[in-house]
Amino acid sequence: MKIKGRHKSLCWFIVLLLSYALMGCESPVKIDDELVLMDNEVKDDYHHPGLAKYEEVIDVHLVRETSDNMARLVEHFPDETLTDNRWINLYREVLGINIQYDWIAETPLYHQQLAIDLMSGQLPDIFKVNAQQLQQLAEAGLIQDLSHVFDDYATPLTKDVMIQEGMHPLEAATIDEKLMGIPEVESSIETAQFMWIRTDWLEQVNLNPPKTMDDVLTISKAFTFDDPNQTGEDDTYGLAVTNYLWNNMGGLVGFMAGYGAYPNIWIMDDAGELVYGGIQSEVKEALTVLQELYKSGQIDSEFMFKDGSKVKEQIANGEVGMLYGEQWAPFYVEESLENNPQAKWAPFPIVSATPDSPHIPIQNKTNNFWVVRKGFEYPEAIVKLINLHLEKNWGETAEYDVYYSTPYSIWQLSPVTPYPVLKNLEAFYQLEEARDNDDLSILNGEAAAIHSKIENYFNVGDKTGWGWSLTYGVDGAFSILDDYIKNDQLLIDQFIWPPTETMIDMKALLDDRQLDTYQNIILGNPVSEFDAFVEDWNRMGGNNMTKEVNLIQQRNENDKK
Repeated sequence: MKIKGRHKSLCWFIVLLLSYALMGCESPVKIDDELVLMDNEVKDDYHHPGLAKYEEVIDVHLVRETSDNMARLVEHFPDETLTDNRWINLYREVLGINIQYDWIAETPLYHQQLAIDLMSGQLPDIFKVNAQQLQQLAEAGLIQDLSHVFDDYATPLTKDVMIQEGMHPLEAATIDEKLMGIPEVESSIETAQFMWIRTDWLEQVNLNPPKTMDDVLTISKAFTFDDPNQTGEDDTYGLAVTNYLWNNMGGLVGFMAGYGAYPNIWIMDDAGELVYGGIQSEVKEALTVLQELYKSGQIDSEFMFKDGSKVKEQIANGEVGMLYGEQWAPFYVEESLENNPQAKWAPFPIVSATPDSPHIPIQNKTNNFWVVRKGFEYPEAIVKLINLHLEKNWGETAEYDVYYSTPYSIWQLSPVTPYPVLKNLEAFYQLEEARDNDDLSILNGEAAAIHSKIENYFNVGDKTGWGWSLTYGVDGAFSILDDYIKNDQLLIDQFIWPPTETMIDMKALLDDRQLDTYQNIILGNPVSEFDAFVEDWNRMGGNNMTKEVNLIQQRNENDKK
């Protein structure tokens, strides 16, 4: 299928991206004159109403998700806890907001408890929900319209962060022309995938990096049968594959893109209609190839029982030397160096089965939203919290080493954790400019910290800098991402709105059916089962979903005229 209708949104995205990059190394960036300090010596007194302190301290009730990783992080700050730390104190001292957690629970129990709260109507003042919950709460009249709150209280920095990748985060939070939640923006562009290959294995089997999908298949075969790890045993596989085929590490999204298949995003067809990528004919070709890889032993026969952690162990043990993954893959594969210090990895761009350059699918990552319960007297409090978190990390009064990285990730102790979604790409551009001009003085914030890690790796052998060099180095993942952007290869998910009625009712079931069908075909079921799945998908709600999606898209196009 020829992909239509993507250039307009991509051009808008690239204009935003380049304008942000051109801000370059001026730090901090002054967006306009609304945000100024009362006194250079006082860093907690601002003119902007979104950073103004309440006359009397107000209590704001939230709930909190935690994890084992969070517990380990807190151990690095012996005088601080989740309920009493520098961020909690900052919000109280600067804004007059006293954070009160009604409860704190680890990830699985958190979602269960939140669901119970939502069903019972016992809601905290401010809480985070997914897109489906946002829709349901708005329809039930349980949350507030935040349109005027955002317009009046969001600082210029906050407004800029919300639209760095386009308007879709705010559009996703808008229901019946009302902003019903504040998006928790995440970087969509960083869902772009790359091939990660052990180059020492390439040398061992005497092959060059891939230029086509045929090259990828040749490498996979050699990595399986030509003893690339030199053990003399039949103990390697050509391609890492996790049981969840859409994983950002070891999934198959990048592989399928090589065949023009985009199984988990909505795309525009030749007629200008939005269609679901997971039911298009190109998927069938990709599944046929994957089935052959499985039959020949190039994919682990037990991949159905291996999640991302298990595949990570295989990589560490030297059983797999090629995978598809996002820019942070070096930190996923770095344990392989502990077992074999000679292991070498490098990122490569996704390649195509045709002479045309492949499109790189980009998922919309804004899936969560901060909402305010109906009747809460201070709905602007959530915007103020977001404003201050951004200001103290990336604004004019930023204290990066205090509130972001000490070098431990102290930012995670804040109840809200917004960030400029292009910050990592911007750090790469800063590093590139410094390298090109041989001028390290222009580096600041994260770029300076990353450069230090990379230099320590090359100069003193600090292994913690290895992954940073493969992500931010001259030939690292971000250099490839920059090429994707320049070559107009990014294919952004075209569905950017709250879930439709049919999605709420049927999407989870259809997603499960899709995953089961794909897995079973790879395992050896007839490829014709894909056609039966497409028929079932349409009959079980897919047709209705497609109609709803296109009605929304057409309505939004008309509104823009």
